[in-house]
Amino acid sequence: MKKYALISVSDKTGIVELAKSLHKYNYNILATGNTAKHLSSNGIEVIQISDFTATPEVFEGRVKTLHPKIFGGILFKRNSENDLKQAEENNILPIDVVVVNLYPFEQTFSRKDKNTELLIEMIDIGGPSLIRAAAKNYKFVSVLTSSEQYEEFANNLSSNTINEQYNKKLALEAFSITSRYDTVIVNALGQEFNIGTEYFRVNEKQEKILRYGENPHQKASIYGNFFSNFEPIHGKELSYNNILDLISAVELVEEIDDNSCVIVKHNNPAGAATGKNLLDAYIKALKCDPVSAFGGIVAFNNTVDEKLADKLNELFLEVISAPDFSEEALHILKKKKNRRLIIQRKKINRNKKVFRSIPDGILVQDADTLLLNSDELKTVTKRKPTDEEIKDLIFAWKIAKHTKSNAIIFAKDLATLAIGAGQMSRLDSVKIAKIKAEEFKINLHNSVAASDAFFPFPDALLEIINCGATAVIQPGGSVKDIDVINQADQKNISMLFTNIRHFKH
Repeated sequence: MKKYALISVSDKTGIVELAKSLHKYNYNILATGNTAKHLSSNGIEVIQISDFTATPEVFEGRVKTLHPKIFGGILFKRNSENDLKQAEENNILPIDVVVVNLYPFEQTFSRKDKNTELLIEMIDIGGPSLIRAAAKNYKFVSVLTSSEQYEEFANNLSSNTINEQYNKKLALEAFSITSRYDTVIVNALGQEFNIGTEYFRVNEKQEKILRYGENPHQKASIYGNFFSNFEPIHGKELSYNNILDLISAVELVEEIDDNSCVIVKHNNPAGAATGKNLLDAYIKALKCDPVSAFGGIVAFNNTVDEKLADKLNELFLEVISAPDFSEEALHILKKKKNRRLIIQRKKINRNKKVFRSIPDGILVQDADTLLLNSDELKTVTKRKPTDEEIKDLIFAWKIAKHTKSNAIIFAKDLATLAIGAGQMSRLDSVKIAKIKAEEFKINLHNSVAASDAFFPFPDALLEIINCGATAVIQPGGSVKDIDVINQADQKNISMLFTNIRHFKH
């Protein structure tokens, strides 16, 4: 039986060499219009698809390969007597190799002169169908979707090592191609039609290679539209860690009041405050942990002025982000050659889903976008919190939401005083916060405290009280809630339940 390979490619890279290899091993080559012309002009004998199917290409090339002789030739099972019989009855010949790459939709979308009609014409119909059909029938068909696969395929042809296992690998790569292609189309047309989508916007910018990942031995890239929100205006390129910390800082500073500052180090707040102005907020935030703030990321939610810039220049900071900087502030801040200055052009689009890679899979969850409704706070102790304590409790709760679990936040006058984060025990987080406060001579007397999750035992609460806190906010929901509340009443402090937990792993 004759052997056939179908070739239909927009990107002609390496296709002549591959076609020569196929000819060498007795494959008849079927090709669509432009691909056929390209191969023929390079001395390769081809059979036009339209001649093979006895059906012309129609509708300005929109319909070329959508024909039973093509899809039947790809899809019929070579080990099925019934399929073999039907193939013979309908004069359907086996197509054992499918070489397809898709219309350059993504490249077209990035063009300045694009329009909706052009984009629509760049939506490939036959190509993805051919790829999926060939990948589905991987037991009998090899599908090539990239010029990077051609050399290995040609080598396997020559060594007669094309087998089902190899075809499985090609099939998975093929399904990955069509999946990404559809996602790109969804996001591009979502923008073109001004209809929002919840998909990851891989199309908006090409991959940007970062210097490295969390460590120098790890490669890293960034995709999407990040740099339309955050415009670097000075300093070294942002690193992988810079970007993670910057997003953490901005997500938090956007949830607290105007004239606020957040300092982040290793994805945890090292200090946060709301002040009379940004300078006041920064000074208050810095007091919380001036040692950890060294080399940190600072985010503001208002314009940085000259006085604040002078203060910022007293400390080494990796990144400073703000909606704007005054001219005088920029003149001062740019004296530090390598420090990154970032203008946040607009409020960030909060992700609706969070993705994490795991071996052989992906974890997906809804993003933690839930905000505290102060009207739903429940006082569970005899002592009621004062109005000022309530303001500080709500502030501390917002900080706890953005701090790695187990999180304990001490606060007063809308500023963090001490933070315990990322410990295996909630009691350990309290102790670390206390050690920090003592180190920096911060008095926790008459402070408030927030815990991102409930107290499983009264021990951490008692340690918080011993530090000097007079009010605590926590989710509640422990089987030991009654014991915890009783201890709070005995010590005459206030406690609020939120009925919301904010674990952050």
